[in-house]
This record gives sequence, structure tokens and C-alpha cells, in this order.
Amino acid sequence: MNSESPLSQTANSSFSMDDFAKALEKHDYQFQKGQVVHGKVFQLEHDGAYVDIGGKSSAFLPREEASLRAVTDLAEVLLLQEDMEFLIIRDQDAEGQVTLSRKQLEIQHIWEKLVQMQENSQTVQVRVTGVNKGGITVDLLGLRGFIPRSHLAERDNLDALKGQTLTAGFLEVNSNTKKLILSQRLATRSSNFSLLEVGQLVEGKITGIKPFGVFVELNGVSALLHIKQVSQKFIESLEKVFQIGQPIKAVIIDLDEGKGRVAISTRVLENFPGEVLENMEEVMSSAEARANRAANKPAE
Repeated sequence: MNSESPLSQTANSSFSMDDFAKALEKHDYQFQKGQVVHGKVFQLEHDGAYVDIGGKSSAFLPREEASLRAVTDLAEVLLLQEDMEFLIIRDQDAEGQVTLSRKQLEIQHIWEKLVQMQENSQTVQVRVTGVNKGGITVDLLGLRGFIPRSHLAERDNLDALKGQTLTAGFLEVNSNTKKLILSQRLATRSSNFSLLEVGQLVEGKITGIKPFGVFVELNGVSALLHIKQVSQKFIESLEKVFQIGQPIKAVIIDLDEGKGRVAISTRVLENFPGEVLENMEEVMSSAEARANRAANKPAE
């Protein structure tokens, strides 16, 4: 029978000083600023709460860091002994106590959510909170955002926008620089884009004429009528055919929402090569019937 005690067995084992140091290190929690930790609130005070996060000392959560929204009663947002996540916002003091925040963690999660929404080209509802020379400031999930004047639908009377809720798309989301720049025009374009489809007859106004094609504004969406899609007949100069501000009807032949591109054609509306050049008014007046015919025309 082996009479050796468990203690003596441990003493005779190969447990080295290095192993002992590692064991101590494993239980010597080194909490650092920016680290997310789990903990349980065990005491509420007027100025904050004490949280057990498994360290040598309890951690402290100031009242102003308890939530993104204003808190009058900490018990409304902090339940005793419930496991919660916290962000360390101040390193350990002389007593080993760290300072925590739920508010900053919420903000961090909101930034992550907005980055994902930007990647998915989603739009959001924002509330206008202020006006300056460059545009307007808005509130989005508690964060302060900015919409430049050039990206607003209403650019003249900005004061009238105060307190209004607008739909906006994302131009820049950067949590490091705290930059949140949005665009109402981008959201409008995205919304209008969803109404477009290949083969659809659309109507717009010519906004630009280049040697390679004509730019047409389709209710907030810019489309290109390439010179090869104007007519079945060769065109020497587009400026001799079109004018800025001229209304025009055309058929959508290609869409790329990711790049914001719309390709249109008047060529498909022609009954014979050069008809658009010779009798634009007739082609435009009967564009709907011509578009339907083109859509039902069997592929050659």
C-alpha cells in the first residue's frame, strides 16, 4: 500500500518553477484599455456601479457611461448579477481598479453596424439637428453625422430642414476619425434605381453632351445614351442632334446599380436607320408603342 500523501505526490512531481509562474500568470488578469470583458454588477451607487470582472479588485462603471441614452435610475439599465459586456476605458489605478463603459461599447457596435450597412448599400433614417454653411448635421442612432449641401435635395432653405427626418445613404463611415458623412441624393438615386429595369421605356432630360454620348437625368438617376445607341445610322456630331435640357424618351438596355450606371437606347425605337435623326418628334410621340414592339420582337 502506498502511504505517500497527495501533498508529497505533488511535491515529487515535475511541476517546475516555470509552470508555477505560468499558473500565477493565468490567474493574474492584465486588463487593458480598449479590452471587452464580461462581468456582473454587484453594487449600485449614486455615481455609478461596481462590477466583478474576475480581477483582484472590482471595476467601476461611472453613471455617465452606463448607457448611450441619459439614465436617471441605474437599476433600469443595469441588473444585479446579470452577465454583461463592458469596455475598459481606463487602465488599472494604484488599487488595480479599471473603469468600464457600456456607452462606449454601444457606440462601438453602432459603428460596426453602420460599416456593414454601407457595404450593403443600405439607406437609413436620420433626424436633422443643425445647420451650417456646408450642410446639415444629423442624428443617426445617437451618433452625429453630416450631409453636405451638395448632397441634399433641398439646398436653399436649410433651416426649414431642422427637426425633419430624411432618408440618406452612406458616403463615409470611419470610426477612427469619427467621420459619418451621408447623402440624401445617394438614397434618392438608390430608391429610384430600384424602380428601373432593362427593357423599360423611360423619360428624362439631357444634362450633358459629349463626343461619345449624351447624359440624361432620369428622376435623380443619370443615364448614358451612347452615340452608337442613338440611331442605326452613323452620327457625325451629337451636338447637331440634341440640346441641353431637351426631353427625351429611351429604352433601358443595361443596369449596374453597384456602379450607378444606366445605359439607354433610342436606336431600338427606330423603324428604319436614321429615323431618330430625320424625325425625332415622331419617334418620341410614339415611343411607347415602339418600345412594346421592340420588347416583343423575337431575338434574331
